[in-house]
Amino acid sequence: QVQLVESGGGLVQAGGSLRLSCAASGRSFSICDMGWYRQAPGKEREFVARISCGSVVTYYADSVKGRFTISRDNAKNTVYLQMNSLKPEDTAIYYCNLRAGNYWGQGTQVTVSS
Repeated sequence: QVQLVESGGGLVQAGGSLRLSCAASGRSFSICDMGWYRQAPGKEREFVARISCGSVVTYYADSVKGRFTISRDNAKNTVYLQMNSLKPEDTAIYYCNLRAGNYWGQGTQVTVSS
């Protein structure tokens, strides 16, 4: 079993920054091929960013490209999402996902005020 625990959410003004963390624990595994998704009130969960295995390749939704950066620390089994230039439309619950086994964290709330 794998546990994913997100942290780092909060309330920030538009233009501000937050860094989300997703700490993974459980059975032995690689934290590669992990992603961040978000779900705003009344909307479906949507893809935000993903980091690949092996050679580090990252993918981003067009809406966050240039503002968000996904990274990982293999020694800490942690994946990060650095979010800069936040906008009110970034307000959502942010979830991390491990593709192998399709594990999800409990989510962390991000609220951006205008």
